Amino acid sequence: MERRWWVYAFLTATAAVLGLLLIRAAFAYVPSLTFEFLANRLTYVYVFVATALVFLVLGYTLSRRIDELRRLSATDALTGLPNRRAFDTRLREEWLRARRYESPLSLLLVDVDGLKQINDEHGHAAGDEVLRTAARSIAVTMRVTDFGARWGGDEFAIVAPNTTSRSAQHLGQRLLGQVSDQARMQHAAVTISVGVATVEPQRDSSATIERLLNAADAALHQAKEDGRNRVRVV
Repeated sequence: MERRWWVYAFLTATAAVLGLLLIRAAFAYVPSLTFEFLANRLTYVYVFVATALVFLVLGYTLSRRIDELRRLSATDALTGLPNRRAFDTRLREEWLRARRYESPLSLLLVDVDGLKQINDEHGHAAGDEVLRTAARSIAVTMRVTDFGARWGGDEFAIVAPNTTSRSAQHLGQRLLGQVSDQARMQHAAVTISVGVATVEPQRDSSATIERLLNAADAALHQAKEDGRNRVRVV
């Protein structure tokens, strides 16, 4: 984007100089455009530089604003994590990469245990703080290559590229411990349940994103049925 603004500024400044030359030729006696430019080159250089600078500043400001709007449109306002739309995009990208390089891809679905009860007993402000606690734990636990997001409501999701089922299970266990530590520091009773699913394209060429999502969702339901505050893998 920034490189494009340099091009736009150059083209606009050039157009401004040419436009001024043509106006001068139309309303004043000018032997030739070349003669006019050379005779008043300082003026035209000034017009070129001033126009270019104005458009560079404008372009830089607009590009920063566009980047900020793009970031906000992909961010969950409550937790600061990426939102569902950003996650869906990233999951598709990682899925295609896993298929291309035949590397394992793991998905973790995370559910905050008992959020409805917390909202009913302590109010939605307390529930929001629980969600933020879970989000901070996810951000701290994830590796650089992982991508976590708020899935919706009381659920979060983590896509873990090039990650086997065993490694994804360990990631889920670390997340449980991190949430427990955060809750202990805040003197709160917060736990999560985690469902893990992994696809290995080199072993299952018929695998799809939908099957991966359904498998992780089934594992999450199993974790909650088994008593919550645990990780289940399918």
